[in-house]
Amino acid sequence: MAESVKDIVLEYIRNEYLEEGDDREVNYDTPIISGGIVDSFSMVSLKVFLETQYNISIPDTKATPEAFDSVNNIVTLLKEFNIE
Repeated sequence: MAESVKDIVLEYIRNEYLEEGDDREVNYDTPIISGGIVDSFSMVSLKVFLETQYNISIPDTKATPEAFDSVNNIVTLLKEFNIE
């Protein structure tokens, strides 16, 4: 069974931004920017991952901290590019 967009994004965030032994629970609604899991530099790498993974180009005007603050917000953004 193919992974959902939500699960692909969530798995990437867990693998890339949580240190080994970090016991914070990250789910679809976890605030990843305002919660301090992803900083502004890491947000750029997350944007690049999404663009590469889904062969899209996210304009900087759309790549806001609010748009990237949770997996659900990211999925909402991706829907603008017909990624579901």
